[in-house]
Amino acid sequence: MRFESLTAWLAWQESLHPRSIDLGLERVGAVYRRMACHGSKPFTITVGGTNGKGSCVAMLDTILRLEGYRTGTYTSPHLLRYNERIVVDGQPVADEPLCQAFERVDAARGDASLSFFEFGTLAALDIFAGAGLDVQILEVGLGGRLDAVNLVDADATLIASIDLDHQQYLGDTREAIGREKAGIFRAGKPAILGDPDVPRSVREHAANTGTLLDVAGVAYRYRLRSEAWDWLGIECQYHDLPLPALPGEHQIMNASAVLQVLERIRASLPVSAAAIRQGLAGFHLPGRFQYLGKSPTVLLDVAHNPQAARVLARHLRERHAGQRVRAVFAIMRDKDIPAVIQPLQELVAHWYLAPLCMERAATVQCLQQVFGDAAIESVYTGFPTAESAFCAALNDAESPDVVLIFGSFFLAAEFLALGYPEHQEVDFPWISNSNNV
Repeated sequence: MRFESLTAWLAWQESLHPRSIDLGLERVGAVYRRMACHGSKPFTITVGGTNGKGSCVAMLDTILRLEGYRTGTYTSPHLLRYNERIVVDGQPVADEPLCQAFERVDAARGDASLSFFEFGTLAALDIFAGAGLDVQILEVGLGGRLDAVNLVDADATLIASIDLDHQQYLGDTREAIGREKAGIFRAGKPAILGDPDVPRSVREHAANTGTLLDVAGVAYRYRLRSEAWDWLGIECQYHDLPLPALPGEHQIMNASAVLQVLERIRASLPVSAAAIRQGLAGFHLPGRFQYLGKSPTVLLDVAHNPQAARVLARHLRERHAGQRVRAVFAIMRDKDIPAVIQPLQELVAHWYLAPLCMERAATVQCLQQVFGDAAIESVYTGFPTAESAFCAALNDAESPDVVLIFGSFFLAAEFLALGYPEHQEVDFPWISNSNNV
């Protein structure tokens, strides 16, 4: 074996390919065809979208496991451990089988260069092929048409939403981005679109490929009530459903799309109403509208594009009206940073700009320029680490305040790695151990 530890394998993979993002199926497809994993494909659901992918995967996985199916999920990025990306029957795959899968990918690739994501995708497909799964749920990494996940012909696809993100790779309009995301569609197979605002490019691609396209608000809809909601399909309805485990009406939109997927694949993977109800109320997804300590309230969210920022702003207005918000913020430099902070500008009283020690991250100096151009005051900088920014915001906060930590997955990961008291009226034990600025 080339390396004995998962850490060594991952460090090597990060340096193997000259570009961290290199869309296209030619290189990775050639390696995939040399591996045996493509010959034993479980029933496959591929999930794409600008936002909502992770929530939809988590809901599908939880409901199907509650029904007794053996599932595999492949998602990205991870928050704390790489193992979170490849999960079998609800459990992250351990280091040793991951290393063994990487060895098989390495043996099959010859002299082909693979990106970090491509290497991981092939390892996931290899593990799933030998895991005796009933169903694998694959989350698109970026776009769809040229994403490594699209090596697999899906039996059903779901696009949760379509909006602007990764424009340098996918195009700078919803029409262009929709065309890329629709690339996961397959002829004669169901495709569910959770976004009621359908780009023409998506409809055209579905028609050209013979995909059975179901659109929110047409093939199915939901009706929201005070403490419950109804799902209304053409042939099936569910009433008095529990609200999804994660807050926000956008999660009901995601759940509605998930139920349409389950309805479309019922002949292959039937599920009971009991599994649906229990799964909606019980799924878990760290980093998405995740509430931690209560005094002050700490809200963690990985909103890093304009659509997600608008959803976050709406949630703050609905749930935290009148509360002072202190935001700890960091983001990658290739994002539309002005459009991310704009929806939150009037809601956040104090901003704490956290440094991230990685090349892709926007520097604090860059963020200062953006905030200055937007005439945003009460911006605190000078923190040597993200941890010191967290500590400053928490120490400054009074009990009724909301401390919002948002932007990059990497920022969320740094906070979660410190340890936290979830939903408890206690202090954060690590605050006093850090130097505040």
